[in-house]
Amino acid sequence: MTVSVDALPAPINIDWSRTALLIIDMQRDFLEPGGFGETLGNNVSLLAAAVGPCRAVLDAARAKGILVVHTREGHKTDLSDAPPAKLDRGDPALRIGAPGPMGRILVRGEPGHDIIPALAPLPLEPVIDKPGKGAFFATDLDHVLRNRGIEFLLVCGVTTEVCVHTTVREANDRGYRCIVVGDACASYFPEFHAVGLRMIAAQGGIFGWVSDSAKVTAAMA
Repeated sequence: MTVSVDALPAPINIDWSRTALLIIDMQRDFLEPGGFGETLGNNVSLLAAAVGPCRAVLDAARAKGILVVHTREGHKTDLSDAPPAKLDRGDPALRIGAPGPMGRILVRGEPGHDIIPALAPLPLEPVIDKPGKGAFFATDLDHVLRNRGIEFLLVCGVTTEVCVHTTVREANDRGYRCIVVGDACASYFPEFHAVGLRMIAAQGGIFGWVSDSAKVTAAMA
């Protein structure tokens, strides 16, 4: 059974039984002071706007029995999965792997790599650890989704123009229909967030659809 979700560029009919909620990189390293986001010179407080809407969609998805998948960007402790082009940026004392207030920056297993408590995964919710910006690169995400018969993705997370956008583009090329929940995403650059959402829905929805948390949760209800 399908239901209509109000979205841009037009409403989309989706089947909740074939839908997954994908929450991208809502990690302490990106949202809290002292993490990777701040070491790049960003105002991490700008990402806080996405937490409440993301939580609303997460609660509704759990109540509906929709598959919830979380992603985390980070690297192995020996940094063997981090290319030099990614490592060699900025102050060496603040780069990936350097010690920070929340442990080694953007390294798996460190406190900063954890998802923020407000959006913590439940025990049976898959968590995809990714070494890059896109959630499909060098991960088993595609297998996880196809094994569950997923065709539609509700996408939330940070940042809109980087990891969210890259993942939506990857998903689009793999045949998934993506509905990006605009207010449940955020960027360190508000102008990039706005343009990033416009790019997804442009040209008849070239990468997917854009909705918001109120419309998505209403459709779930």
